[in-house]
Amino acid sequence: MAEPQLISTPFTAASTADDVLHGHDLTGVRAVVTGASSGIGAETARALTAAGAEVTLAVRNTVAGGTVAEALARSTGRPRPRVAALDLADRAAVARFVGAWRGPLHLLINNAGVVTGGLERTREGWELQFATNHLGHFALATGLHAALARGASDRAGARIVSVSSTAHMRSGVDFDDLHFRHRDYDPQIAYARSKTANSLFAVEATRRWAPDGIVANAVNPGGVATDLQRNFTPAQRQSLDAAEAAGVFTYKTVQQGAATSIVAAVHPAFAHSGGHYLDDAQEAYTVPDDADLAQHPHGVKRWALDPALAQRLWTVSTELLRTPTT
Repeated sequence: MAEPQLISTPFTAASTADDVLHGHDLTGVRAVVTGASSGIGAETARALTAAGAEVTLAVRNTVAGGTVAEALARSTGRPRPRVAALDLADRAAVARFVGAWRGPLHLLINNAGVVTGGLERTREGWELQFATNHLGHFALATGLHAALARGASDRAGARIVSVSSTAHMRSGVDFDDLHFRHRDYDPQIAYARSKTANSLFAVEATRRWAPDGIVANAVNPGGVATDLQRNFTPAQRQSLDAAEAAGVFTYKTVQQGAATSIVAAVHPAFAHSGGHYLDDAQEAYTVPDDADLAQHPHGVKRWALDPALAQRLWTVSTELLRTPTT
């Protein structure tokens, strides 16, 4: 059986978010960007605001978010983006954000992420990277499903962008030990699991919600120096340097790093097609789970797109979020 043809776009690793948005008028589009107080999230929000979208910066630090919002209003000449508090590691905070949302939502960009240098847990005892990068975004998206469905009805479709990473190539999701209760903690493996989960979310969200006009796609922004690396240990920095030296990635500007998220957000090819993984503004090719990262730096492993694993993760995530808080 022939492999389906990959979706391609005119854009490349050198393209910027503004390049992708050239000619797009997003007036009337309501968008939420998580982690928009710095880095790729702030640039994504800037580009969407410049194109006319009504953007909400969903951030843990609302003071920093307010500073970004003021800067975006000045630089774009557009209305100031809204700033709303959102701590993805806190279920109550996610519930407050969802409960406060009013009206339709057309675009949800799950951009925020955390990297830890050692084992940290939430109040539930969940490993922090998985809890923040995956479970928090999962709770946010499922909580906003009705708003996204309304947005899809308004504009013939709504989209979710799930920011993953080349790091997904290091590990699939270990369903037998999601929170490192039985094996020694490795922060790089923990991050990798969460990034695989981000991709699997896009697969299952599309399967469940495409009938509502909602599609989700995962993106790899590429190597961008941001605040995400602030908690790196010396070993993590050495690993990153080794990966760069091996040609796994070449550093991009923040403007280039935001481009693939914007492709998933606005390009017509992804308006009604989801469950894909994008790299350098193109749909990535799939590689076996034992493929070497250095030989396939722009691929996506099968475990990140497996429909059965995606369904299982959705079920497990739903069950976890139903557990009482302590």
